[in-house]
Order: sequence, then C-alpha cells, then structure tokens
Amino acid sequence: MDTAVSLQTAVHEKKMAALWSVASAIVLVSLKIFLTIRTGSLGVLSEALHSGLDLIAALITYLSVGLSDRPADEKHPYGHGKLETFSAFVETALLLLTAVYIIWEAFGRLFLRNVHLTPSLTAIFILSCCLSIDIVRARALGKAARKYSSEALEADALHFSTDVWSTLVVIAGVTALWLSDRWGLPWLRYADPLAALAVSGVIIWVGVRLGKKTVDGLLDAAPVGLQRRISEAVNNMNGVLNTQRVRVRRAGNRHFVDVTIDVPRTATFEQVHALSDAVERRIGEITPSDVMVHMEPRAPAGEHLFEAIRAIAQKRGLAVHDLSAHQLEGRVFVELHLEVDEQLSLREAHRRASELEDEIRKLPGGEAQVYIHIEPLGHYIAPAAEIGIEMKALERAVESFINSLQPEYPEFVDCHEVRVRQVEHHILVSCHCAMNGNLPITQIHDVTGLLEARVKEQFPQIYRVTIHPEPVEES
Repeated sequence: MDTAVSLQTAVHEKKMAALWSVASAIVLVSLKIFLTIRTGSLGVLSEALHSGLDLIAALITYLSVGLSDRPADEKHPYGHGKLETFSAFVETALLLLTAVYIIWEAFGRLFLRNVHLTPSLTAIFILSCCLSIDIVRARALGKAARKYSSEALEADALHFSTDVWSTLVVIAGVTALWLSDRWGLPWLRYADPLAALAVSGVIIWVGVRLGKKTVDGLLDAAPVGLQRRISEAVNNMNGVLNTQRVRVRRAGNRHFVDVTIDVPRTATFEQVHALSDAVERRIGEITPSDVMVHMEPRAPAGEHLFEAIRAIAQKRGLAVHDLSAHQLEGRVFVELHLEVDEQLSLREAHRRASELEDEIRKLPGGEAQVYIHIEPLGHYIAPAAEIGIEMKALERAVESFINSLQPEYPEFVDCHEVRVRQVEHHILVSCHCAMNGNLPITQIHDVTGLLEARVKEQFPQIYRVTIHPEPVEES
C-alpha cells in the first residue's frame, strides 16, 4: 500500500514539474516572439526558436513522464521507462536542428545582407525577466530529475540551464545594438549575429552531451562503474564463490540487472534460493533495480573428499549415508551406504552403484578403493501390531538391561522412553539415552553402536535397535 502511494506521489510530482515547464515555455516563447517582431534581432529570434523547441520538448516531457511510469504489461515486460530516453533523444534532435538554422541565418547576416534592427531598453528588461524565469525553472526541473532519476526531466533541465547562458549572450548582443544606435558605433551591429552564433554553440555543446547520454540509454549502455560496484558487492557476500558476469540495462529510472554467480555445488535448493534473495536485496541497496540471479554449481577450492562424494551422489539423484574413509599403504578406502528404490532388481541397483564408484575414483588425489553397501530406500509405511503384554514386558526388560550397562560405559548416563513394536514379523526397539553432552559426536556414535549390539546379543528376537542420544541436561 505504501509503495503504491509513494509511486503515485512520484508520478504526480514529476508531472507537475513537467507541467510547470510547459507553462514557463509558453510565457517565454510569447515574450521572445514579441521582442523579435519589435527588434528584428537574430539573437532574439534564435532565442525565440530555442524556446519554441523547448516548448515542444516540454510537452513531450510532460507526456513521457506520465506514460513511462506505467507498470509492465504483457506487451512491455520491461515497463515503459524507455519513453523518457526516447523523449530526451527527440529533444536532442530538435536542439541540433535549431542550432543549424541559427548558424545559417547568422552567416547570412554577417556576409550577405543587412537587416534593420530596433533595440530598446524595454527589450533588455523583458529579456532579463525571461532570464529569471529560466533560472527558476531550470532549478526546479533539476531538483525533480535528481529526486526521481528522470531522464526526460533531466533533459528539460539541461535545456533551460543552457537558456540561462544563451539569454545572457542575447542580452549582451541587444545591449551592444542599443549602444551602437545611441553612440553611433556601426561595428557593434555585428554583435547580434555573433551573439546568435554563441547561442548556437551552447546549443550544440549541450545537444551533443545529451545526445550521447540518450543514445547510450537506447543502446542499453551500462552506467559507468555500476557493474564493477555490483560485482564487488556480490563477491563479498557469504556463500558466493565468484561473480562470473554482471549485465545492466536501464529503462527510465530503473535498472535491470542480470548476474551469474558460482555457488558451492553441495548447497541445498533452500540455501541457494535464500542466497538468491540476499543477492537481489544487496543489489537493490546499490541501485533501484529488477534483478535476475543465475546460479552455477562449482566445487569450492580445497573441497573435502566427503563433500565431493556427496555432490556426485546428489548430481545423480542418489541418497548416501554412513560415509567413511581411511588410508592404508598410500591408498584411500571409501565406504558408504547407498539407498535405492526398493522395487529395483539387484542388477539395476548394482549398475547405479558401479557408476557411482567410477565417478568417485576419478576424484583428484589418486584412485580410491570404493565399497558401497546397497540398501532399499523405503517408501512403504508398514502397519505395526498392537502392543500387548508381552511387548510391554520386553520394553521393561530392555530398559533395565541398558541401564545395567552404565558402569561399563562412562559416557552413558541413563536410558528411558523405550518403545517396542512388532512390524511385519520383526521386533523393533527404539529408546532415548542421556549422555555426556560435552563429548564429540563420533565418540557418542561409537557408544550407541556398542549399546545397540549388546541389546541384540541379549535379546536375539529383536531385529533392529535405534538409540537416540541426547545431552543429559535435556533428557
């Protein structure tokens, strides 16, 4: 809701700035046409033409700032921001055409014909009023252009900032004409066409600058330094191995950014998605933008053997666990459990295991000897029989037996929550065991394995024992 309101406010303020520009241009054109008729000055005529084109440009700006902020639609998926750039391009063309006409007329008056001029103090006063309007308008448009990053308003502001200088030149030319008539100095009459040439020079200079910027915008030229800033910012983010490519294009006051980054190949989908969101937010802090992030999985420098094996299995869509390795006589022996679809035949399951073994052997560091235990990846949820008196008695017997082993295993503190159930003719046991929470998980894993083996040895009818270890303070 707040975003929608702020967008409406921005559009309204931009349109009001453009409308004020149109009104100012109408006043200036009217005044300068009146002066041109009264004085016959080429300098004033050049200013009148300049202001006339400014009026056209202001009207284009007013229309473009309203249309450019329309949201993206099916036909314009990147929005309508390019309208502002195109508007600025049209204004540039009009400026340059004006300059060409002024130069043509100035050289004609300098070398080919004489024109009767009637300057006056009234003309100088009116031009001074025009100068004041130009100054106020240029500042107001520049402020709005900077606030909303509007290319169209910026082009308008540039026009009227040049009007300030060109009007000063014309005032100087008209003043020189007035002095020529008053003091009888005919050579000062050349000041008028020379002033017009000076105005045309200012117009060309501004037009070339604005034209280069608008052409860059239409050709999607990247803003200077923005790609480097984005690349450095993304490279410094946790989880990003490297920034491969950054592409930036601008439409109106918004940028569209495509960035390709390398991420660890063992990262989960959730981790990659969270990183993508973080990259989008970080780029949004640098510049208002619509960001597209492409992820490339890569092996990080110094990747551990186990991570590399998990990445290979993940790439093949295989589930592995109980991964271990040891070195003997300069060779690496790798053992792991591979889970496969329980409906597979041994031949097909063995083929998948063999393919996994082949890829593991290709890892850097020499050929490893690989042993894979194949087991079914269960999907079937089996029904358990109701717990009877016999199963209850077995629960108490197992709990008592495990607790009796406490003197043999100092890591072990207490056994509780023993559950015994019969599933498809198999007796399964699970329980919680409180242990010393300061010990490493490898040591705890060894102890739970020994306890499970002792239970199965004491109670041969039990098919499987699962012990959940937990810190003693949380038991």
